[in-house]
Amino acid sequence: MVHQEVIPLMKPYKMGQFELSHRVVLAPLTRCRSYGNVPQPHAAVYYSQRTTRGGLLISEATGVSATAQGYPEAPGIWTQEQVEAWKPIVDAVHRKGGVFFCQIWHVGRVSNNGLQPDGQAPVSSTDKQITPDAESGMVYSKPRRLRTDEILGIVDDFRRAARNAIEAGFDGVEIHGAHGYLLEQFMKDSANDRDDEYGGSLENRCRFAVEVVDAVVREVGAHRVGVRLSPFADFIDCVDSDPMALGDYMVRQLNKHDGLLYCHMIEPRMVDPSQDAVDGRRQIPHRLLPFRNAFKGTFIAAGGYNKEEGNKMVADGYTDLVAYGRLFLANPDLPRRFELGAPLNKYNRSTFYTQDPVVGYTDYPFLDEETNDSNSHA
Repeated sequence: MVHQEVIPLMKPYKMGQFELSHRVVLAPLTRCRSYGNVPQPHAAVYYSQRTTRGGLLISEATGVSATAQGYPEAPGIWTQEQVEAWKPIVDAVHRKGGVFFCQIWHVGRVSNNGLQPDGQAPVSSTDKQITPDAESGMVYSKPRRLRTDEILGIVDDFRRAARNAIEAGFDGVEIHGAHGYLLEQFMKDSANDRDDEYGGSLENRCRFAVEVVDAVVREVGAHRVGVRLSPFADFIDCVDSDPMALGDYMVRQLNKHDGLLYCHMIEPRMVDPSQDAVDGRRQIPHRLLPFRNAFKGTFIAAGGYNKEEGNKMVADGYTDLVAYGRLFLANPDLPRRFELGAPLNKYNRSTFYTQDPVVGYTDYPFLDEETNDSNSHA
């Protein structure tokens, strides 16, 4: 029998107290199927389909408060009802041996009055409105600049959401500090025009994010906390004039917490999610390497990788783990397909954000449906 070499992505990895059986991570993906901001039973099917023993899954972004919402039917974790609704979903992942983290977020100004309590203005670092998105037709309402004395209340919302996530059974939380949402609206100089202690210098702009990390770490322990950052991204009018300095500063802040579990960063080359990179793949510029080298915990890289790129990144020591979004969405058994070199299902972009509980959600086929059916009844 020929011994087949294990590909880098399928090699085990010890992440803090978690023994991972491979390096393929389910990236956090907004799916808009939590009716009334309450997670639904069909989410248990979706997440357990994508669970492997010793595989890491990161939940879709989950709101820390009623003002955190920016997408229809996105889940929250600020009420007891939401906590109770998450429990069977987390249990379904744990029964299959998966490690499950809850990504917690506040969208800030990436919202509109219709999604806010009492139709109020979304809150942000600024009162500058996001440019309307001609392609999606999305119009964001004019935000209200948070008063200095209100910011600690939102820090506390993150802390409470983290505690609720642990109560729901999650293994830990990922703080969403990426992609133009509230934490980045403070961090990046294009969106932060404040003149108080949360604006101006790099240290001041990062203060809010650092306070959130500090509060969450105090609440649930550094060994249960990951942070997602995207210093190079320019989504939704959120760009920084010196992304290297921003990334470096934030990594050094994370390192102050002994044992902070992971740093999850987005590649600078990631294409706009509304555009598919059809002709030729962009080169990976290795600009995350300084952050990977500086960070003391586990490093997760994301950004449109395919299998070959993921293998190379792990083999080269560029990252410990690789987060896959669209490919994992369309291939519930993605790690197995990678391992076997099997063909992949194509994803259907038009069903990413629909509210259907099955279509484009739990109906992507497994490599061997019969085998999977027999496994699920085992």
